[in-house]
Amino acid sequence: MPALRENLDVPVPADRLPGRTWAPGPELTVVPAAGEQQPVRIGYARTSTARQELASQLEALRQAQCHKIFSEQISTRIKVRPELEKALALARQFTEAAPHTPAILTVHELKRLARDAAERMTLSSQLQAAGIRLELLTGSLTGIYDPNGRGSMLFAVLAVAAQLDRDYIRDKPLEGQQAAAAKVIDEDMLTCAIALNDKGVPVPEIAKKLTIKTGKNAGTSPSVASLYRALAEAGDQEADDGLPVRPKPVRIRRPGDPLPPERAELHQRLEDQVLRPTNPEAD
Repeated sequence: MPALRENLDVPVPADRLPGRTWAPGPELTVVPAAGEQQPVRIGYARTSTARQELASQLEALRQAQCHKIFSEQISTRIKVRPELEKALALARQFTEAAPHTPAILTVHELKRLARDAAERMTLSSQLQAAGIRLELLTGSLTGIYDPNGRGSMLFAVLAVAAQLDRDYIRDKPLEGQQAAAAKVIDEDMLTCAIALNDKGVPVPEIAKKLTIKTGKNAGTSPSVASLYRALAEAGDQEADDGLPVRPKPVRIRRPGDPLPPERAELHQRLEDQVLRPTNPEAD
């Protein structure tokens, strides 16, 4: 410590020398830290058709003290909405010109901006990239959301919702096809088909005996492929349920009983081959 004291050269004011009475010094000038300025609100209002009124949205945006309000009557099915693009462009200009001044895009409710999750995700990406905050005046999500602060949770939820929406769009056609196939052959038709199939009736013959009750194909017979698929699914369901698969009954043919049509046809072909006269010229 003595060596350190010799190496240090600290200037001491004259009124702080040994033997002097202590007195408070001049007050320090406090320089306030640069903080956020008053936010700039940019309002956006939209209705889908001209028959819907904009007045309530515009009044709510004026009460929120929006500096500039953009409005249009256009459907969300139209991807390019000119007034929304103008509002976003103005907000970007504010954030670039005055980084310490928050730019807030204010809307009456979330569906004024976008309907489906994909559009909301696209919009949230634009707001995050530009650092623009989103304010919702009504609805369950009322409040101001900072894409780079606490409000990032909302944008994360929008991203998840967009992914769920894409999965739904991808899986819905397949579910619709399966549901349509299920409606063609209902439970009563399937029970009848299984019973006939167990008796040995060919599937094409069973299909002709069945009649579709509902839908655009009502009054017609189901296709053979649909019936095969329904019977196979019924067998798989029994196996999945742990139930024993029903054995097909065996019909014992007594002497004199007629042969089934397919057996009679096969029997006739075999007889024709056996009884066909031999052509001596072929040898």
